[in-house]
Amino acid sequence: MLKKIYNIKHIVMGGVLAVFGFASCSDYLDVVPDDGNADLESAFHLRSTAIRYLSTCYGYMTGEGASGSDPAMLGSDEFCDTYTRGISNTSGRVPMTFSNMLRYGQKAGSPYGDDWDWMYRGIRCCDIFMDNVHMVPDLGELERKRWIAEARFLKAYYHFNLIRKYGPIPVVVQSKPMDSSVEEVRVYRDDIDSCFNFVLHQLTEAIPDLPLEVDINEYGRITQPIAAALRARVAVYAASPLFNGNADFKNLVDNRGTQLFPTKTDEQKQARWNDAVQYCKEAVDICQAGGKRMYDAPEVYEIMPDTLRREIKIRGAMTAGWTTEKIWGQTNADRTQQQYWQVLTMPNIQYRAGITSPGNISCYAFMGVPLKIADMFYTKHGLPMASDNTWDSSKNMEFREGDDSHKYYIQEGYTTVRYNFDREPRYYADLGFDGGKWLGALPSYNISSPNDVYYLENRFGMTHGKTNNETGSPTGYYPKKTIPRVARIGSSGSNVSWNWYPYPIIRLADLYLLYAEAINEAEGPNGAHSQDLFNYVDSVRLRAGIPGVKEAWDSQYSKAPGKYNSQIGMREIIRQERTIELCFESQRFWDLRRWMTAAEEYAKGQYGYTVTGATPEDYYRKLLIFETPFVLRDYFWPINTTNMERNPNLVQNLGW
Repeated sequence: MLKKIYNIKHIVMGGVLAVFGFASCSDYLDVVPDDGNADLESAFHLRSTAIRYLSTCYGYMTGEGASGSDPAMLGSDEFCDTYTRGISNTSGRVPMTFSNMLRYGQKAGSPYGDDWDWMYRGIRCCDIFMDNVHMVPDLGELERKRWIAEARFLKAYYHFNLIRKYGPIPVVVQSKPMDSSVEEVRVYRDDIDSCFNFVLHQLTEAIPDLPLEVDINEYGRITQPIAAALRARVAVYAASPLFNGNADFKNLVDNRGTQLFPTKTDEQKQARWNDAVQYCKEAVDICQAGGKRMYDAPEVYEIMPDTLRREIKIRGAMTAGWTTEKIWGQTNADRTQQQYWQVLTMPNIQYRAGITSPGNISCYAFMGVPLKIADMFYTKHGLPMASDNTWDSSKNMEFREGDDSHKYYIQEGYTTVRYNFDREPRYYADLGFDGGKWLGALPSYNISSPNDVYYLENRFGMTHGKTNNETGSPTGYYPKKTIPRVARIGSSGSNVSWNWYPYPIIRLADLYLLYAEAINEAEGPNGAHSQDLFNYVDSVRLRAGIPGVKEAWDSQYSKAPGKYNSQIGMREIIRQERTIELCFESQRFWDLRRWMTAAEEYAKGQYGYTVTGATPEDYYRKLLIFETPFVLRDYFWPINTTNMERNPNLVQNLGW
């Protein structure tokens, strides 16, 4: 007998939310037959109602790009939030939830960003759909296969989201029947390799029945490029040190004696990287067949100077909307949070247009970028500062005035520091800083003079200087990259015209760098796929306006010619490239964890300038804003103690 959907309760039995037998999608399902009682037969009675159920399956997607639900935004050491701000610390604006996790660390009793239950509800919803979509009478077979593939993809994606947070999880091959006993739903965590194998298999099964492309009305729905790119990402994660034979977690053993992080030989670890190379290569081929290309800002006016055109290419890869580079963009996240991110975190760049007040809700500009992230950007020669023989770090804080050679980057005649000069184009495209130009909110982009572009004055008492605990960057740097260039202040200063864009879950540059990483880890920089390795890293670098890897490292400016010839050297190059190219895009947070370098990076703390300084001498002094605690246990979320109490078969992650 079909159960009434509204009677399916979110009963938790055995710690894994009862999605294994009792969860419901009824909160999202808008299917009510004549008698007022929604049931599965009604949900799958017609194509028009079944597609609403499929939409419900999408509704459990995690909120990448929404600051209140994406831990990889404010939980990342890429950002430095203003402490104890109140005006915008609400769920509908820019909540401090993950800023607190970064500042104080995770907690076991009520973990920050705990979506264990939510993901399993989504998995259950996908299973219900796949089990019942065959009942829809007016659905063609090709479309039915496509819908099943979408649900299968989402089920895999929800598993992956759990894995990267919690490590080994209970895999749901098939949701438990509604009448399952308590003991049957007291499930165990599967070992980490079984978890990844399941996700990879589900994605492989889904790809053939998905479309290669969709029209604009279906952007956001799953396609072959999306599924293939996610499979590539999952394979790289499975091969990465955190998950691949991790000896630090070998003692995570359940009450059956099952080792959840199995000990591996070097050959077994290598096999994971070999698989990653294969899946990445297939993803690149599928994406290119589907028309994916690096974003080249085709909409930009030809009259615009090349320097500014380059900046628009760099920023637009993230914020320009549905470009050819965006493989998968987030359409489900809270748009209000994205709106307020733009409204509340950008400085009042149009001050000189006659606006003298930030108004009631706009331009608090309370988000900063720590100095260690600014340090990661290359010099103009495409080299790390420490590897460029023309760069003298002892002179970083010496004063220098903006000049003609930097006129589109730094205001001419404005006093800032040498640290801001002679950097790569992404430094100027991604970061806002004292004296730096901010290309945005212009009435016209037919620019004839560098003075047409706004610039920032961040020192205390100046236009964009910190005024109180609510307003102003705590570090002196702003995440300019996250703000679309068309976002602008209203004429009264009390409103902002913001610009929604699909937050990039996966874009082509990300996939290219994953592929390069997999090749280097599998065979080093001189193996069978070396041409692909350098070609794809270089395609990212050349779009950014810097020389390719070999050209940069073998140039007269390099302190370490040929660094790319060793696996370790190339690993460092690729990792720094990912940090720069994908900054502020929710990738560094996860990358540091899968590489197991988070503890080292977080130990550096969050530093900025002394933003209360009114003069260059007072402002340009390095200041510790706050420490960022991170220990071994922080590589994984703790399982909520409530779930642990309900299911004695679950074992808690180490250290919690």
